[in-house]
Amino acid sequence: MSIIKELLFPRRCPVCDRPTPWGEYICQGCRGKLVSLGRSYCLKCGKGLSREEWEYCADCRRYPHVFDRGRSLYTYESAAGAVFRLKYKGRQEYADFFAEEWYRELKDTIAAWKIDLIVPVPLHKSRQRQRGYNQAELLAKALGRRLGLPVCGQCVIRSRKTTSQKQLNRAERQNNLKNAFKIGEVDVQLKIILIVDDIYTPGSTADAVAAVLKTAGASRVYLLTLAAGME
Repeated sequence: MSIIKELLFPRRCPVCDRPTPWGEYICQGCRGKLVSLGRSYCLKCGKGLSREEWEYCADCRRYPHVFDRGRSLYTYESAAGAVFRLKYKGRQEYADFFAEEWYRELKDTIAAWKIDLIVPVPLHKSRQRQRGYNQAELLAKALGRRLGLPVCGQCVIRSRKTTSQKQLNRAERQNNLKNAFKIGEVDVQLKIILIVDDIYTPGSTADAVAAVLKTAGASRVYLLTLAAGME
């Protein structure tokens, strides 16, 4: 963010939404309110594990995923407010903070995956027109700048407008996403792809995007999200 732009439009803290101190992405007192998943995460999807779970969450033990592996930063409860404002309240500047946190916490993991290309989960064109931006694409571009990796917002296209996934069960989510995505005019043959999204719950959206990429020839598909729920 340029000096003039920051003077006119100061960054806002992703936790309290107040203007941050000069040059900072987050208020010092708010950083601890975003609860990291730490080492207690599922080795497949990356969401938090309960005390009764070991290595893999109940979902991943029961249901296979199309994506190869996922990681997430925070518990859903601690980051829900920030994600909501990023998606629906125009707080696009949050993307830089979250990309910086991804880079700081997970750059070694991402390097080990040997990613060729970052692909954000797409919005339907009507929804993106209404919102003015795709929060996943903002996050992907901010991360790509830090990692020196290309970002392709048109590799996967949302060809069908779907209803909100929030209140749907697993079967309903899968049905809701059936034929919702298609590959764009981009060659992903043999590429290792990193899908970027904001929230991970059952993983239906990530699986649907990964399926399209793998059908088009991607060799491996990984997933990175900001926050993950427990259920």
